Amino acid sequence: MKTPAAAKTLVVLGLLFAMAPGGTFAQAVKKTPDSKEQIAFSYAPVVKRAAPAVVNVYVRQRVRQGFSNPFLEQFFGRQFGQSERVQSSLGSGVIVAASGLIVTNNHVVQGDAGTEVKVALSDAREFDVKVLLKDERTDLAVLQIKNSGIEFPYLTFADADLLEVGDLVLAIGNPFGVGQTITSGIVSALARTRVGISDYQFFIQTDAAINPGNSGGALVDMQGRLVGINTAIFSKSGGSQGIGFAIPANMVRLVVDSALQGGSVRRPWLGANLIEVSPDFANAAGLDRAAGALVSYVAEEGPAASAGLKTGDIVVSVDGKEVPDPNAFQYRFTTKGTSGEVSLEVLRGGTRRKLTIPLMVAPEAPPRDALSLTGSHPLSGAKIANLSPAVADELSITETKGVAVLETEFYSNARRIGIQPGDIVVEVNGEKIETSRGLEKAMSKSTRIWRMSIQRKGELIRTSIAM
Repeated sequence: MKTPAAAKTLVVLGLLFAMAPGGTFAQAVKKTPDSKEQIAFSYAPVVKRAAPAVVNVYVRQRVRQGFSNPFLEQFFGRQFGQSERVQSSLGSGVIVAASGLIVTNNHVVQGDAGTEVKVALSDAREFDVKVLLKDERTDLAVLQIKNSGIEFPYLTFADADLLEVGDLVLAIGNPFGVGQTITSGIVSALARTRVGISDYQFFIQTDAAINPGNSGGALVDMQGRLVGINTAIFSKSGGSQGIGFAIPANMVRLVVDSALQGGSVRRPWLGANLIEVSPDFANAAGLDRAAGALVSYVAEEGPAASAGLKTGDIVVSVDGKEVPDPNAFQYRFTTKGTSGEVSLEVLRGGTRRKLTIPLMVAPEAPPRDALSLTGSHPLSGAKIANLSPAVADELSITETKGVAVLETEFYSNARRIGIQPGDIVVEVNGEKIETSRGLEKAMSKSTRIWRMSIQRKGELIRTSIAM
């Protein structure tokens, strides 16, 4: 739950959709009704096609509760003063292949390895599922129904880039756990980039009623195709007030393709950082408005550098599609995939130029050699890895050398002292840290005082901790 401006609450919801055989997009002819008879229509045919592919997602996980006492935990372990309870949550999902492949929101199935996930179809059949992929950056997850041997109804993808403001859409999900519910509305806005839900800020806005429990549910067009995953609403009360947001189908398809290929989400690597164009910069550059994405950093050996992109360039379009800000660029660039090339139009010194960027994944050199640190020291509970362009891209940092923190466990020493993902451990007790194995060795030494240097977002933090 996040609180944006005007004292409104951003309620994360989520939803699923499915993909078409062969992955082709179809474009429908659109027109306004020109007679009274044409206005007297029903959504029932669309609902009959789409609703059977939308499922309820049930999640059960064991969570710890109680108090934490670092001193007593040294003798009795981290379980001291803590108990476990079962916590249940409910969301929605969409079947995207006849084999039972399902897409939902990451926040719906978020949990540890012991989390149990089941789905229920609209006809009340229930199935166990396996989580194939969870991607926090897009807030999407892909599930697979286990050993069913059944062909399931599924949704096909629409091209979300063909949506227009005013198009009719339906939202399908399980709000408040009351059962599958259909609501109708229109596309209220496109390319919303200041919502604050995930790393990829590019959403479809709709006034179709969306409520808690719709997470992972489908936003479909009038052909019954998936155009987005409902993921959040703006609300003062926690209920729908006509402003809902969905992840575009093009981004969902990228995550589904990655799950089918195995491993994590494969994203193209730019090798550059982009920031917003400020009004002051726009005035100084002689621009009529503050729009585009300003290049603030270019990696020496990345695709952007090889294509001739330079610090100070303003990217204004990707393959001819306008990018009003860095979030729009990130969506346009990421959904191009990891093969072929993409054309960027940039402003440099008042002149428009076209650059061709090869699409490729960031290299993982050196190998990440990820380790989970344990023991009686400040970094216990931290997962670390050697930095590379791939790891840096995952963590959204510019540094590509050293040892970075990937994540920290709940109730761990690392979490308690404020260690964050993306932190780079530079030095421990006067010893310079260059590899994950080197950091593991440095933390295995017996000492009561730990002096560490941590780099966070370009700032060097020095700290001393007694244990």
